[in-house]
Amino acid sequence: MIPSIHKRGSETVGLIRYLYGPGTKEEHIDPHLVAAFDPLTPDPGRDSRATYQQLQRLLDQPVNALPASRRPEKHVWHISVRASPEDPVLSDEDWAAIARRTVAATGIAPDGDERACRWAAVRHADDHIHIIATLVRDDGRRPRLHNEARRAQAEARRIEADYGLHRVTPGDGTAAKRPTSAERHKAERQGRDRAPREELRETVRRAAAGATSTDEFLDRLKNAGLLVRTRVLPSGDLQGYKVALPDDRSKNNAPIYYAGSTLAPDLSLPRIRERFATDSTPPANVGSERPERPTSPSAPAAARRTTAHAAWAALLVLDRSGDDGAAAAQIAATGEVLDALARTSALHTRNQLRQAAWEFERASRSHTRAEFHHAQDLRRAARELVHSGPALGRGEDGAGTAMVIDMLVFLTMAAAHWHAQRHHAQQAEAARRAAGHLRAAYQQAAGEPLTVLRERGRRIAPSLRRHHATTVRAALPELADTVLAEPGWDALAATLADAERAGHNPQALLTEAAARQELDTADSISEVLLWRLRRTADLPAYGAAAEAHRAKPANGQPASARQMSTPSTPRTPRR
Repeated sequence: MIPSIHKRGSETVGLIRYLYGPGTKEEHIDPHLVAAFDPLTPDPGRDSRATYQQLQRLLDQPVNALPASRRPEKHVWHISVRASPEDPVLSDEDWAAIARRTVAATGIAPDGDERACRWAAVRHADDHIHIIATLVRDDGRRPRLHNEARRAQAEARRIEADYGLHRVTPGDGTAAKRPTSAERHKAERQGRDRAPREELRETVRRAAAGATSTDEFLDRLKNAGLLVRTRVLPSGDLQGYKVALPDDRSKNNAPIYYAGSTLAPDLSLPRIRERFATDSTPPANVGSERPERPTSPSAPAAARRTTAHAAWAALLVLDRSGDDGAAAAQIAATGEVLDALARTSALHTRNQLRQAAWEFERASRSHTRAEFHHAQDLRRAARELVHSGPALGRGEDGAGTAMVIDMLVFLTMAAAHWHAQRHHAQQAEAARRAAGHLRAAYQQAAGEPLTVLRERGRRIAPSLRRHHATTVRAALPELADTVLAEPGWDALAATLADAERAGHNPQALLTEAAARQELDTADSISEVLLWRLRRTADLPAYGAAAEAHRAKPANGQPASARQMSTPSTPRTPRR
């Protein structure tokens, strides 16, 4: 159940007309009064003798009794209370009780207070009611409405429990402001998918991803097509910024600007500048000693490989660090990586990656202040993604995308676990939703490279396959039967052959890959392992078949095509 307090108004009868009118889309089928401050309050919806003005005069009577100089300009209070789609249809009596509990909890009409504000609850749909009240009590005083929104939310959680309704995840006050109903209706009239506020928030987040200075951030906003205004102090220092969409105009045809802080709490200029923290620590070496790369990948593919390494390092921080500020920084920087990846993704993965970034935005922000000097590897990776340009989605680029998405699934689920441990319910749920979109994006990115790797794995000589099966049993005695029975075993066998040929110890790599993170919930353990091996051993993400014929094994003898393999991508696990 979601209570939403709307902007205060100055015209009581105007809101009454809307509540009893047909609605913007003729959705008000049967508007009628379900409860009010006085049981004898006339209902304009069902009493032909009653008029809107009668209800307005009753509600406004305490306001009009005051001298004009003491009347509040914005005296109309309005809240809507909406049930979840999966909830049963409640009766008018149930909604009446919910209305009384809501006005009591918010301070409009506390229980037993006979001089409280006047109010009325109107129902014009099965799933919600509107409550209108006037903000002068019968004794002429103003109501005490401190934190009424938070108190309405708390009462809604109790109502859900009492009525057996869907339990809405409680918030902590760090969520971005939702578009108002007026903003949503305007977006619908203009044919927009989202309200300008939401479009601007996404664009600003993308501009901040990996940025290292205020000038770079502002230039990215302008290059994205936004109108940008800055606020400068008398000292000449930049204090803040505002952004607008060129085609979002007021009635006077002026651009409608939003300050960064009104788009999201972490998008104010001071908070964005906190991300620019630097340290002298070189990028973390999260794998074993890496041999020189046998291929020269494209810039987008190289950026994705760098991001996979940084994501792995961040995962270890979330799993092992007791420093909440460092962990919060890794989570916030993960949001930057997702924004950068969505911005530079190929067309077939773009929608799911964009949705993942949009969902994870809520997980990237909590009351734990991020200490960004701990997360510079991820921020550098986001910057490299942006500057490398868009990926084609094929060959090394496509396989690299699948590699980094695989790591990001584990990272987002680790973020969900971290938030859940600290009772950040909304953030944990948002991270889980983001992981779901990442899994879908992985399936789209991994198809081609995984097919190639499996085909080449099937051509490995039987004796070599038996050799690598023995390696799996030695390294993973409890998981071996599962791994060897999976379709991904062909691809893993090819990867083990590649690793051995590159001079690595396959058994040691397997042991390390399995020990770093639990695998029991993976869709395909073999695919997850092969992807970790290719990252740790720095094997090419996607090799041409001709390279297999030219490659040589560790003993220096030419390798047959049957003994070679091509990299692939793993199927990401369900966490």
